[in-house]
Amino acid sequence: MDLSLTSPPHRTRKELAHRSTEGLDVTLLWCPQDGSSEEMIIVCVCDYRDGVYFEIPAEPYLALHVYNHPFAYRDFSSIDYQDDRLAA
Repeated sequence: MDLSLTSPPHRTRKELAHRSTEGLDVTLLWCPQDGSSEEMIIVCVCDYRDGVYFEIPAEPYLALHVYNHPFAYRDFSSIDYQDDRLAA
């Protein structure tokens, strides 16, 4: 049995756009997958008003629409949680 430790694959997130207004932060990220031709686009939303955080994976052709209207795509979120400690 080989118990050697290996490092996890390196995943870089590059911020393409960010906006913040009235307790709402929305970030558009490009996530190329090292050693693979795959890539991901993710829209991250932190709503400090309600203590909510969620991430929406987006197809490249929809990325700006998801970024501009994230609540319309919330049902497609891959991470979605609410924590009252985030609320302002």
